[in-house]
Amino acid sequence: MDSMTRAAIDNDVFDHLSDGWWSDHTFAGLLKHVTNPWRVPYFKRTLTQGLAIDPEGKKALDVGCGGGILAEEFATMGFHVMGVDPSCTSLEAAREHAAQGDLKIDYRTGYGDKLPFENETFEVVFCCDVLEHIHGWDNVIGEVARVLKGGGAFFYDTINRTPFSKITLIKLAQEWKFTRFLPPNLHAWEMFIRPEELMASFERHGLQHKEIKGTKPANALRIIMAMRQYKKGKISPAEFGQRTHAQEGPNTEGFYMGYAIKASCPDPLVL
Repeated sequence: MDSMTRAAIDNDVFDHLSDGWWSDHTFAGLLKHVTNPWRVPYFKRTLTQGLAIDPEGKKALDVGCGGGILAEEFATMGFHVMGVDPSCTSLEAAREHAAQGDLKIDYRTGYGDKLPFENETFEVVFCCDVLEHIHGWDNVIGEVARVLKGGGAFFYDTINRTPFSKITLIKLAQEWKFTRFLPPNLHAWEMFIRPEELMASFERHGLQHKEIKGTKPANALRIIMAMRQYKKGKISPAEFGQRTHAQEGPNTEGFYMGYAIKASCPDPLVL
């Protein structure tokens, strides 16, 4: 990836959020009100029904946890959650918010491509809103596979590199003056990940991909108007989420999510 592409994304924006991770006056509020309502029900249903995993006593890791918006969802299920993120200010906000809710989450400073844990530590690992921000995301998948126990589940979400995502998440959301509402250079279209690229990474690192989900087709005009209203400060992130109402569906042209399973090691031969 060339230097122009490397300069096109600004991950430092997360260091400046501080307690804005849980505010309805920052773009991070969109994760809570727009993205979580789309992905969390799927993750919970797959864990408890599809995989029949009892969260009690199980260890879960949130790679790139930020302010804890997703980590807290898993903690309330009963998992022993650890969160890793390179942003100290984000982790401080995560700790403070977890304490307010009496949630015991172990937050640590670290990077996804060098996770500070032993091999096969976690029954569940999730990495969301992260891979499309990292140039060496394949190394993150390798680290996820390393710390995941045999038979354990890896949950993800990311953004597809398509004309649709370029128009909606780059042009409309970041660049065009009439609608832009996200920080400039929050995303770089060249860093979005096609599903087949992600599946190939899973295969290289011993993860068996099981399912992929996208969103239901949405009313484009309604979304554009919601962007405009949010940009002008006339609606909150919660109202933005209500108007756009992202739902699980078959369209993977923009956001998509899914899970993979780490193959269990076969029993050694008894001679």
